[in-house]
Order: sequence, then structure tokens, then C-alpha cells
Amino acid sequence: MISMATNLLNGKKIVVMGVANKKSIAWGVTRAINELGGEVILTYQNERMKKSIERFVPEDTPMFECDVAEDSNVEKTFAEIHDKFGNIDGVVHAIAYADPKTLKGGVINTTKAGYNLAEDVSAYSLISVTRYASKIMNNPGSIVTLTYMGSTYAIPNYNMMGIAKASLESAMRYLAVELGDMGIRMNAVSAGAVRTLAVTGVKGHGDLLKTSESLTTDGKSVTKLEIGNAVSFLLSDLASGITGDVVYVDKGVHLF
Repeated sequence: MISMATNLLNGKKIVVMGVANKKSIAWGVTRAINELGGEVILTYQNERMKKSIERFVPEDTPMFECDVAEDSNVEKTFAEIHDKFGNIDGVVHAIAYADPKTLKGGVINTTKAGYNLAEDVSAYSLISVTRYASKIMNNPGSIVTLTYMGSTYAIPNYNMMGIAKASLESAMRYLAVELGDMGIRMNAVSAGAVRTLAVTGVKGHGDLLKTSESLTTDGKSVTKLEIGNAVSFLLSDLASGITGDVVYVDKGVHLF
């Protein structure tokens, strides 16, 4: 049993998009994939982010620049990955952004520019990534995105990001239907609130984290590695019957 778990992703090439620092959920996902035998290919937004990531990732980790703000960048990145590694087996989409003014200003004060930026980076990017990743993906393949229960509930101060996450989840479901004939599955992991640099951009994030922890069934916050393990399962062939779903990995917070 231990051996099977250790080799869950053996031989699979997984592109992880969204690692920004050691505290990011995407890094917990990367660690889990590596521990389960998968080969990780990272993408980074720009040279500044690359320098930050290089401080803690193993030196032999392949990395490719990909700013999802433009479709041409995404197309170029996956073409370069294919040229060097051939077909891939999975993608982890862990990309989201809303500018500070939009995130902290309340939904009613959201400008058109702020709305479009959040939707573009946080939701549309999944469509763009899927379009080009699916062209170089093996059958079976799996794409997993990261979401949060603010897509369904009006979480205090989550504001525009909650709307963007709702769009993300809807896009995931439609993509799951369209890609089924290609043997590619689409799912989302709704991660519990954990301490990341991104969450510090949410007003009152300290209270959010405390409340979330108090609502877990065991009184302990979910860890990034636990989230990563769930993502790894969805990337594996053991999850071949799961597509178009949102899997909650929050230790039961969404039950309350």
C-alpha cells in the first residue's frame, strides 16, 4: 500500500502554474507531486518571480516563463514545453489575482477595469491554459484548478475574488464536458483557508483564518501538503471517474 501511494504519479509529467513563494498552496502541491513520483514542470510570471522561485526550488527543476495575461504567451509556453518534454499528463492551475483596491473596496465599488482584470487572470486564464495544454496532453490527462468557498458563500472581505472564483468553477465544468472525448478530466479543489502571502491581501485575513480553523471538524487547519495530496489524487489515474467536480479540502469548513 505504501509503495502504491509513493508511485501514484510515477512517470507523469505535470505542469504546475502559480508557485510564487514557499508559502503558496502551489508549492505544497508541487511537493506532494514530487513525493508521489511525478515530474514537475513549473511556470513563472516574469523574471522577478523566477528569481524568487529559484531561491527554494531544486536546481534541476525545469521552469518556463508564462504570463497568462496574453493568450500568445500561454501558447508559446506550452509549445516550448512540448518541444523539450513531449506530451504532458496534467496541469495544475493555481493562478488568481485582483488588484488591492478592488479586493479591499467592496463589490459595490468595483470598477469595470478591476472587474475585468480579476476575471481575466483568475478565471479566463483557465480557459486559455486548457486550450493550449490540451493540445499536448496524453490520454488520459487531468487538469486541476484551485478555488475557494467564497465562490458560493459571501465571505467577508473576499469581494471580487469570490465572483472570479465562481466564474472559474463554471468554466471548469463546461471545459470538462468539452474535453471528455479527449480523455482529459477537469476538476477543482476548493482549499481551506491557509496562511499564504496571497491571503494577507484580504482585509481581516487574521480573523478569516481563525474562523476557518474553528470550523474544521478537528479544530486544526488544513495544511498545504494535504491540499497537494488531494490535487495529486485528481491528477492520478485513480481518479479516472471524476470530472467536472469541486472537491473540498478544508476539513469540513464548508459543512457549516
